[in-house]
Amino acid sequence: QADAKMVCDVVSRMEDTEPFSPELLSAMMRLWADSGIQECFNRSREYQLNDSAQYYLDSLDRIGAADYQPTEQDILRTRVKTTGIVETHFTFKNLHFRLFDVGGQRSERKKWIHCFEDVTAIIFCVALSGYDQVLHEDETTNRMHESLKLFDSICNNKWFTETSIILFLNKKDIFEEKIKKSPLTLCFPEYTGPNSFTEAVAYIQAQYESKNKSPNKEIYTHITCATDTNNIQFVFDAVTDVIIATNLRGCGLY
Repeated sequence: QADAKMVCDVVSRMEDTEPFSPELLSAMMRLWADSGIQECFNRSREYQLNDSAQYYLDSLDRIGAADYQPTEQDILRTRVKTTGIVETHFTFKNLHFRLFDVGGQRSERKKWIHCFEDVTAIIFCVALSGYDQVLHEDETTNRMHESLKLFDSICNNKWFTETSIILFLNKKDIFEEKIKKSPLTLCFPEYTGPNSFTEAVAYIQAQYESKNKSPNKEIYTHITCATDTNNIQFVFDAVTDVIIATNLRGCGLY
């Protein structure tokens, strides 16, 4: 209790860039090693805990070192809520891309739906790990159920009949660990298959792809881990091929 009080008191007064003191670091490491804390962590699906919490807490001694420099993985695993519309320009394989990153929360959607008219492709990201969690803004709604509803509304929107839809089923690494302890029936009570990674992901993929009501529209699905740079490189190569093919079709050359 003394460690918890000290951590709460100190952290509430700290600046974002302020380093951990040895006393704070020791208290945090003792708390993380505590059996009661670990029991709470094992039930983290019941509350809004960042997916990367374990990664950082397991690395407290490294992160708290005086000479700490963030690694590539440290940076990739950070989480900042997307607010509004963030536009990024970049070149890949001699193609110029304009990428619009938009907030997925309910309060954000009205800000971005108008941006999608005339886009070449929509990349829809699903957190596989959200199948046993509820929304931050509505704790009565399952995250994956909400995601399926949003995917349905976008996939079948009249403005996007000619738009390629690329579906990223992301956080496969977290899902692979979760499915061993938390059954898929928490999200899909009708599911009767085994709680194994391959079968569970295939079922989720089928749920999303079944929302597509257009016989002429293909959903390009990829199982991804956004923190795995090799996986994302492969996936982005595939995405680029889809976008090129779409542009060629638009010109009558494919």
